[in-house]
This record gives sequence, structure tokens and C-alpha cells, in this order.
Amino acid sequence: MDIKLPKLGEGADSGTVVNVLVKEGDQIKKEQPILELESEKAVATIPASEAGTVEKVHVEPGQKISAGQLILTLGGGGAPKKESAAPAEESKPAPKQQPQAKPAAESHETVAVASAIVDVSGVALDAISDSVPMPAASPSVRFVAAQFGLDLRRVSAMTGGNRVTAEDLKHYLETLQKLAAKGSKSTAAPTVKSAAGPSTAESIDFSQWGPILKKPLSQLRKVIARRMTEHWQTIPHVTQFDSVDMTNILALRKKHLAAYEAKGVKLTVTPFVLKAVVAALKQHTIFNSSLDEAAGEVILKEYFHLGLAVDTEAGLYVPVIRDVDKKDMLTLANEVTELAAKARDRKLTAEEMKGGTFSISNQGAFGGGHFTPIVNKPEVAILGLGRSADRAIVRDGKVTARPMMPVALSYDHRVIDGGSAARFIVDLVKSFETFSEETVRL
Repeated sequence: MDIKLPKLGEGADSGTVVNVLVKEGDQIKKEQPILELESEKAVATIPASEAGTVEKVHVEPGQKISAGQLILTLGGGGAPKKESAAPAEESKPAPKQQPQAKPAAESHETVAVASAIVDVSGVALDAISDSVPMPAASPSVRFVAAQFGLDLRRVSAMTGGNRVTAEDLKHYLETLQKLAAKGSKSTAAPTVKSAAGPSTAESIDFSQWGPILKKPLSQLRKVIARRMTEHWQTIPHVTQFDSVDMTNILALRKKHLAAYEAKGVKLTVTPFVLKAVVAALKQHTIFNSSLDEAAGEVILKEYFHLGLAVDTEAGLYVPVIRDVDKKDMLTLANEVTELAAKARDRKLTAEEMKGGTFSISNQGAFGGGHFTPIVNKPEVAILGLGRSADRAIVRDGKVTARPMMPVALSYDHRVIDGGSAARFIVDLVKSFETFSEETVRL
């Protein structure tokens, strides 16, 4: 029996294998995670559609695969299908085409530029056709490429895996410029290497100062590192800090905890946070938007899908709670528990991590305080929460101890100004501290 990659969602038909979770000879169950796949901005686990014994694994980390492509061959003790070997052959990358000969009358500059294109992308200038798929790239990279009239299919994704980054594009343009300038001297194109590649990175022997342990980065950690770097380098971050008096919310949670448990649902602080954030987002819709750099537009979203960062042994996952404004506290509490469990078990689907409009990262459970979260592109803001702790504050002219929770709002300064951020966080604090009991009551 063949296990093939299912369609990943609307408009998504391919992805890059981050990690293969099974090996030949393993007994697997239906719905058991078999691999992790990076698609657009999400890394999701792909479950097995059937149970059986793994006869052959047809994919490997780093390989780009499409919907319908063979992943595993399963057997229940019998021999695998003979035809299952054919797709594996098809999945191998086609050999790189060599550049076609140029007429002798062409200038040195033209030859040099054409050679640069071959060296950077591995494909000759006139070998590019519509059959070559357009590589993944952020909206900002596509916008810059369009401004210069560049075909991204000729740019090698050397620093970002299978995604063309701004650094790749910059390096590509620099290479063409250098070669065009030197074209009159020589037609030989230099070997192009990424400045961020392993060949130029300095490796330090730390063992000369004492004992060390080496731990290789997992494929998922490499993906997370690449994304965080991209988000940080392409978004001008500003972080706004404040504190929230949690007295009211903690009292409401304690009062209604038993009623929720009677329904089989654990009432945590997270549903309160979701409702408070949505109330503030409705007042300040710019924080529930995205920047379309290619079109030069800000997209204001009329739906509220909030991403919750979940810390797992494998890395950070951000499942999305959809239509938070339309759901009651019981439904939200149940969804939060279910999605967090799926994240820890690495059973989230790609669709469950797409479409977020605003993200929340809560370090309170780990004892964290103020920190500066990184905006999750293409969103324009993210809220970081710390641990509630008793602090001495003044209320009605008297010093009293209150449970104060640190909050940190990071935002994209291209879209949001400091004044807007200050007003948003003031209303957010008010939304927390004046939380209505009617919203909690079952």
C-alpha cells in the first residue's frame, strides 16, 4: 500500500520535508505522524492514512515534494507493490541543464551575465520555461524582483533552504553586477558562494578551553532559525511594555473553575487572554492586519484568528484559534487544550497553523517576565505575556499587593506608529482589568 502526500490546503500543493519520523521496518498506526513538512509559513506533521509495516521510505529531509507524491510503501507482511518504485525515481531532481552555446558576435558582458545566471541557479538562461516552478519567497523579495524585472526561478535559494531570501536576491544581483563589470576582461564566471554558507562560516574549536558536547541542529530547528532570522531582518521591530492587574481575572477563574470542570473542561487563564485581546483588536483594527508589500497596501482583516505559541520538545509551534470573537469561553477553553496537546504530540496539520491574524506568546508558565517577542510575518504584531507575581502598587491612595502580569507588545513599525501602540496597550490593559463576569458564566 502506498502512502502519498495529501493536498495541504487551499492553494498549497507542495512543501519541503523537515524530518522523517519513521524508518523501514517500523510498525505504524493510522493517523500516526510520519513526517514533518514545511509549507509556506507552517511546519506541520503529516499523519499516516493507513496502518501497516514500513517497507520503503521514498523521501528524505530537505527534499521538496508535491501533493500526490509517494511518501511510504506499507505492507502487512506481503511484498510492496512493484510500481511503487517508479514514483521514487520521478522524485529525484532532474540533472542540471548545461548552457547553450552563444553566438560569437555576442559581447563579453552578455556572455558573463549569462554565465553568472548558470552558476547561481544551475539552469541556463534560455533553459528556463513555464514548466520550472516558481520558488517560495516572501512578498518583499517578490516585490524587489518585480521592480528589477528578475525571474526568481533563476535565483538559487542558497541561504534559506528552498525559499529565496533577501540575502539570496542581493547576492545574485551583486554577482551579475561584478561579472558585467569584468566582462571585457574575461568571459569566465566566478564560482558563486553564499556569504552565509557553511564554507565561509568560521568554526571555533571550543574544546581547547575545556570539555564540550556537540548536538546537531534538527531540521525543524533549522527551519525555525531561518524563519526567525527572516522575520527579524525584514520587519523593523518596536516593543511596548506594560503590566496588567490580574486580580479580577484570577478571581473570576477561581469562582467558575468548578462549573467548567463539571463540563469536562479545564479553565485556564488563556481563554481570558484571548477574549481580552480580541476586544482590543476590535478597537484598533490596524493590529489585526497584514502588509502587502507587492501591492503597497495594508490588508485589514475582519476575522480574528489568534495564534498561540506552544513550547514543545521539538521546537515552537503556533496553532491558530479561529473566530475567537464568535466563540464562548467554554469552546475556547476546550480548543486551547486540544490544540496544545496536538502540538506537543506533533499532530498538528498545516491548516491548523495557517491564517493567523495576531499571535500570543505566554512565558508565564515558565516564570518569564518581560521579553521582546518577534513578529510572526505576515502578521504585524505579537503579544508576549510573563508570569503574574504580587507587586506593591498604589490603589485609591493606598499601597497594596496585587498580582501584576508583565505584557510586551512587539509591532511592525512600517505599519504601526508608537502612538497607536500606546493607545492599543492602554485599552488592552483595560480589557483585562474590567473583564466581564457575563463572558465567563456558563
